[in-house]
Amino acid sequence: MANKFGQSYGLTCLCPIKNGRCETGYDNAGDQAAYDKITRRRIQTLGLHDKSPFAKVPDTYFARLFILNDVFFEQGNEVKRDHLKSKYLVFTSNFHGELETYLEGMWHSAAGDIAEIWQYAVGFDQVSSAADFIAYIKQCQLTTTLFFNGSSDQSLKQQLKSLYIKQAFTEFTLTNQGKPAAELRHNFQQFLQQIELDNLESPSWFAGQYELEDSVL
Repeated sequence: MANKFGQSYGLTCLCPIKNGRCETGYDNAGDQAAYDKITRRRIQTLGLHDKSPFAKVPDTYFARLFILNDVFFEQGNEVKRDHLKSKYLVFTSNFHGELETYLEGMWHSAAGDIAEIWQYAVGFDQVSSAADFIAYIKQCQLTTTLFFNGSSDQSLKQQLKSLYIKQAFTEFTLTNQGKPAAELRHNFQQFLQQIELDNLESPSWFAGQYELEDSVL
């Protein structure tokens, strides 16, 4: 099914940016900055990994923002440009669950960042609530065809817990090689208590984590 693969959802939306320049914003040359350039700068200054506003949004596997200026396509041996009437703020996200639930969580988790990023998108000045935001994104949404879920299809918390356990078990294996069976059995029981298999909150990896910790044991 388009947009969905298992429990994962692929969201793609194109939000037109207002044409013109901001009366209170200026570029490096001292000229009034175009709305799309202001929006691009705001995207470029967003934090990365666990500092990203999307790390706060529940069940986000992946999220990306960029500005679409024009569309290029091949015609024969030539590359042609299809000039667009507006520049677009493009937002794509892969997440676990249903669209409306995700967008509601996105609004409640990162409303300030959303307002700043989408400020100059056409029609966004009418958005002031989670319900408004859901309706707005749906209006800008494109069908995500051929969507492939590259994850385990579990919730983000389950996947982060699994990654933590994988690292912890690797450490346990390396530090317990060659030990007598009785000691190994005792250490493994302690290991199971320490990692708390059924606790998805802690200990675990955190949203936005992109590399191994020095040690998790």
